[in-house]
Amino acid sequence: MNQKKIGGTKKKVTDALAMLLMIIVFCAFMFPFVMVIINSLKQKRDIIKSPFSWLFTIKGLSFDNFVKAFNQMNFLNAFKNSLVVTVTATVLVTVLAAMLAYYIVRNVNVFSNIIFALMVASMIIPFQAIMIPLVSVYGGTLNILNHRLTLIFMHTGFSMAMSVFMFHGFIRGSIPLALEEAAYIDGCTHTQTFFRIVFPLLKPIISTMVIMNAMAFWNDFLLPSLVLTDKKLLTLPLSTYSFYGTYSADYGTIMAGLLLCVIPILILYVALQKQIINGVVAGAVK
Repeated sequence: MNQKKIGGTKKKVTDALAMLLMIIVFCAFMFPFVMVIINSLKQKRDIIKSPFSWLFTIKGLSFDNFVKAFNQMNFLNAFKNSLVVTVTATVLVTVLAAMLAYYIVRNVNVFSNIIFALMVASMIIPFQAIMIPLVSVYGGTLNILNHRLTLIFMHTGFSMAMSVFMFHGFIRGSIPLALEEAAYIDGCTHTQTFFRIVFPLLKPIISTMVIMNAMAFWNDFLLPSLVLTDKKLLTLPLSTYSFYGTYSADYGTIMAGLLLCVIPILILYVALQKQIINGVVAGAVK
């Protein structure tokens, strides 16, 4: 009895410490986001004077920052640009990566193995290492920068390797070959089998890759800043840069603008959260 009691007490203490650690980590991660929300409702003088103060300790609480940010960053136009780029690139990456991963899994040969190995190897190359040659070739040689299609093409290309890797693991571990063989017996072609049988079964990993890629495309600042210069084509992250002056910055408007940029992707995450964990585990482990 004493051993059981000691063991049970030890487990309770361990669980309590683990819970305490998770709470601390959660607070550490959420603190910057909470401060952004709080400071977006303050006036500039209050932010400079006491950026870490809570709302009930100050006067002058206002939503004027959101109105100013909405107008100054030309939110509707920037939102349209971000939406077009994000949706188009996400759809292209999802469909093309799923098709390529399916081919690699079902056609095991030297050619497919080389393709997969090259794509996995390309994931270790940082974008910063190729951004100067990229701008030089696309801007100086081909002269196709400052186009929305160019940005979509680049987003699609840079995201293919990781997406193929995730789809490859999910298809190999979760899609039974017997279903495809039955479809072939019923007269389906390879294309019909993929889109009617295989692709609908990829829902968990599709949800995961959609949220991962959409977040990356929506929040990306570096690549659009290299490709786009026309104000009519600026995405939301680029439009928030207008709040920064040469010698000062309107911090309240910046915080409000950041929240306006984050809200759409948060809605997408909430809508797909049930599928995300299952897709990550299945694609990475299997």
